[in-house]
Amino acid sequence: MKQKSYAILGLGIFGSTIAKTLSEFNCEVIGIDKDITCVDRVSDFATQAVQADFTDIDQLRAIGVEDVDVAVVATGTLLEESIMAILNLKELGVPYILAKAKNKLYMQILLKIGADKVVRPEKEMGERVAKQLLSRNIIDMVDIDDEYSITELHAPKSWVGKALIDLDLRTKYGVNILGVRKHQGESLKISPSADYVIEAEDQLLVIVQNVEFEKFEYLGKL
Repeated sequence: MKQKSYAILGLGIFGSTIAKTLSEFNCEVIGIDKDITCVDRVSDFATQAVQADFTDIDQLRAIGVEDVDVAVVATGTLLEESIMAILNLKELGVPYILAKAKNKLYMQILLKIGADKVVRPEKEMGERVAKQLLSRNIIDMVDIDDEYSITELHAPKSWVGKALIDLDLRTKYGVNILGVRKHQGESLKISPSADYVIEAEDQLLVIVQNVEFEKFEYLGKL
């Protein structure tokens, strides 16, 4: 299956990291920035690395941005630039647009003018780190939406030696077990049986209902 193609508009740390990661998965990536230093940052791995003004639709058209599957507006500081970039991408018919915003107001504006998704990476990373600091057990977590997260955690002491069916995790804590890793570096065992007994060294991959899980985990009740 053909990999999707991406245009990354803005090649600061956020944009260049996205470009590099996509390139590592053999995706076609066009990196665009007005600053040649930023362009040079991605020139070794991007399919195209172009110095251009992405608020100018003619420059975007000349680069071939209208042919990409996804565009990422990775500059979040100047609202006017982000707005112009999104309007240009909509005019060019780009199917999916993800944009970066520095605050909630910018986020709402960018969604209203046509961005399909807007992220606030500093806020999201801050929340993620704070949750890891609050938790004794969490290894990593990814929010699915405001209600649910996928989380990897060390088996809480209160669960050790008990079978999943007896723990009744979904009812008590809003937790569904997706898989178990016996030791760091080992492969994940998907969908353990109801009679599986949790061991002290287990690492658990779970989907959690945030409100219920946080009541127990972050208050040290697990």
